[in-house]
Amino acid sequence: MNAPGAARGKDKGEAGELYMAFELGEKSWKLALSDGAHSPSRYTAAASDTAAVLECIAKTKARCGLAPEAGVHSCYEAGRDGFWLHRWLIAQGIDNIVVDSSSIEVNRRARRAKTDRLDGDKLLAMLLRYRAGERRVWSVVRVPTLEQEDARRAHRERGRLGQECTAHINRIRALLVLQNLRVKYVGGRLWQRWWSAHAGDLLPGVRAEIEREGERLSLVRAQMRAIEAQQHRAVAAEAEPQVARLAQLGAIGVGSAWVLVKELFGWRRFRNRREVAGCLGLAPSPYASGECQFEQGISKAGNKRSRTLMVELAWSWLRHQPESALSQWFTRRFAGGGKRMRRIGIVALARRLVIALWRYLEDGVIPDGAKLKPISG
Repeated sequence: MNAPGAARGKDKGEAGELYMAFELGEKSWKLALSDGAHSPSRYTAAASDTAAVLECIAKTKARCGLAPEAGVHSCYEAGRDGFWLHRWLIAQGIDNIVVDSSSIEVNRRARRAKTDRLDGDKLLAMLLRYRAGERRVWSVVRVPTLEQEDARRAHRERGRLGQECTAHINRIRALLVLQNLRVKYVGGRLWQRWWSAHAGDLLPGVRAEIEREGERLSLVRAQMRAIEAQQHRAVAAEAEPQVARLAQLGAIGVGSAWVLVKELFGWRRFRNRREVAGCLGLAPSPYASGECQFEQGISKAGNKRSRTLMVELAWSWLRHQPESALSQWFTRRFAGGGKRMRRIGIVALARRLVIALWRYLEDGVIPDGAKLKPISG
């Protein structure tokens, strides 16, 4: 079976070159290769078997009558394998792109066949279209450098630890509710006093389980404090100038500034404000078909961590920068409305705020009416 459009007019790539699509799995990889004129060659290789990939390329070049030194273009979907495969392919002289999975067009039939082989053929056909000049066939992921990728580890681990902390607290509260005991705070001096007074009233099994949950909670909180201390030391040592600049704005702490720089501003380059908002998924998504026209809300595409953080920072901005032009704009437009209007308005404020922060870092333009503060150690 030929790849859809693999040998049809405009879908052909450059003559004398090979095109390869990966369908990556946990145990095995499916490879589809073609020169755009012949039907695809399909192979299955063990996951991470790079030697097998090179062997498949050599076999397909011989089958298609290509020279051993012919150029190779490849693609795969962004996923759990990350970017190590991309870097390896580039090191082998293979022109590779990493594709955003959500941007790949899907057949809208109610029931459609879906297998790894069909997915590989689909990627190959779209790669041929992309190399033929159809650049909007999908979205290409910007690949960070090794240093940029490694710099994200600290705050992402901090986020996961925060989720673990919440899970342990909720578990302790749930165990206490089973005994008709309710506490507001878990951890700290108030918790220690409460626990000393009531621990003896609990059954031995429940008390032991809560104590073990408390030990895990203490460990998670200690690791969170260690990461936060590491970030503050880096800012104090002037090793993170962009983080330090953002943290000088009231309503933005070192942790939030760190996430924005490492996920957004530190390695991406934007040409205009629309690209900034679109990267966070804070851009509108209108729907218009014939007489039917309505707004579907924000697209929610792009970096989820930064988008969620910007909405939180928008609320913080209203509290800590009430005299700024952004806060006054929100007050005029949305403060007098109901809860739903304020929720809509806070997303609009988040979009304006992230654009203001981008201009602040790029051009040094302080948001109108915003106050600067010293960075706490």
